[in-house]
Amino acid sequence: MQLYNTLSAEERKELIDQAGQQRLTLSFYQYAHIEDPQQFRNDLFVAWNKLDALGRIYVAKEGINAQMSVPAQNFEAFRETLEAYDFMKGIRLNVAVEHDDHSFLKLTVKVRNKIVADGLNDETFDVTNKGVHLNAKAFNDILDDPNTIVVDFRNHYESEVGHFKGAITPDVETFRESLPIINEQLKDYKEDKNLVMYCTGGIRCEKASAYFKHQGFKNVYQLEGGIINYAKQIKEEGLESKFIGKNFVFDHRLGERITNDIIAQCHQCGKPCDNHTNCANDACHLLFIQCDECMEAMENCCSTECQETIHLPLADQIRKRKGLQVGNKIFRKGKSESLKFKKSGVLEGIPLAQATEENEKPKTLRQRIAVKKVMVGKGEHYYSKAQVGQFTITNHELQAGDKILIQGPTTGEKQLVVEKLLVNGQESATAKAGDKVTFSVPFKVRASDKLFKLLS
Repeated sequence: MQLYNTLSAEERKELIDQAGQQRLTLSFYQYAHIEDPQQFRNDLFVAWNKLDALGRIYVAKEGINAQMSVPAQNFEAFRETLEAYDFMKGIRLNVAVEHDDHSFLKLTVKVRNKIVADGLNDETFDVTNKGVHLNAKAFNDILDDPNTIVVDFRNHYESEVGHFKGAITPDVETFRESLPIINEQLKDYKEDKNLVMYCTGGIRCEKASAYFKHQGFKNVYQLEGGIINYAKQIKEEGLESKFIGKNFVFDHRLGERITNDIIAQCHQCGKPCDNHTNCANDACHLLFIQCDECMEAMENCCSTECQETIHLPLADQIRKRKGLQVGNKIFRKGKSESLKFKKSGVLEGIPLAQATEENEKPKTLRQRIAVKKVMVGKGEHYYSKAQVGQFTITNHELQAGDKILIQGPTTGEKQLVVEKLLVNGQESATAKAGDKVTFSVPFKVRASDKLFKLLS
């Protein structure tokens, strides 16, 4: 019985491309008493692996917290695997506003002590005594009440690129840090103010609202389903978005746009930008905001030191980072002396620019919205004088007029439209699996190249 991943991220990425199926990115959580988290974890892995479901999931005695990518055609079968458990019948699935076939490339299900690291002793208060859940319209209405205080229970790197107008955005690196800070900051408003809270998908507020009611706050409210569900509702119901900017997400996309307002800056040059990336130096891997120009100039690095490191031989890089304590760089996300334009806890919420198609083209795997494509063949030969490439069709069909992508380690990624096909030496409109095809290609084709058909 397979209980763990057997494919690398790159192998999984290739299989996803070959399948050419639409995938949905979604998240969900549920607090419940789970007697045997390890067995529960194993059962879920087996069921989800059969459906080609990928993601990052935490289970504990207190429940489940999941962010996942599921083939659209398997969505209902996936829901059935959840509703096989009584405590997940009718569970709300937060489906992302933007989808990326590569949002997750592995299925990781881990048993933890808690599904969210909140640092709270659940035995000291009633965790079921939660705040009032508000849908998008009710949330908008209560934000207009001058008696409302709205608090962002996410971390600094999340709120920096997007938040609700007028929200308190604690300069914290973990959820557990924000609880005592907010409790102290708002201690004089427990009786007469509306304490309204929000987070990404709602799970942090489930525990926080109960904690603050225990601390004596009388009027506690939370955004049902978090920002993800809010974005979906305002789009479906035509409501005004009081959230401005991007919603940071914990998958390879690192964010999905809610409004076109860019409220953050490139941490290196100060240009309006809200695209997160990770430093290319594996000994650093710092999460920070970087514009396209700085990404090109700095080679996706956060500092000149890291840029110099990535050009060392791999053996030297490994030797240099051996025994190096890099935890502060990895977990203090977006906090480094090298980042000159970082703004934490000083968020004006003022748009600095508007997102356009041009500045919405991040270049890294973690950030890009993948081109819809399906692998159809592989390179065989290139006739340089005639500028004609030969390919073997291995999957699906290729037709004259199709838009294609030829991809390889030396070739890179190049797109073109197939005007005319020769199939097994004869002109034809369609090539099928097993056929040898040739067509005009204005660049060299190599045996390592793969042929993809782009899907509309």
